[in-house]
Amino acid sequence: MIRLQLLGLAAAAALLATASAHAEGDKAAGRTLVYTCAGCHGVPGSANAYPDYPVPKIAGQNEQYLINALNGYKNGERTYPTMVAQAQSLSEQNIKDIAAYLSSLTPIK
Repeated sequence: MIRLQLLGLAAAAALLATASAHAEGDKAAGRTLVYTCAGCHGVPGSANAYPDYPVPKIAGQNEQYLINALNGYKNGERTYPTMVAQAQSLSEQNIKDIAAYLSSLTPIK
């Protein structure tokens, strides 16, 4: 009986380890996804070409903040139309990937 319980605990631990490994964002994938962010948010290597008013600089931003913000636009808690449209096209993994990449960058001053 004890062996069965230990086997169950080992299986649960392995499952949790696997789930947490997949929960993290992929910076390389995020780098390819931020092409639409760059024009407005001034990601390094691009100019802030549009819009004419100030927008948040997102390079180096806290990863969890970015995830929360994008999910907020996706689920309607945040309502800026351009960002709502952008977020609607993103999967949960896309959001994690984007956040992982952007949070790894040096903030723009």
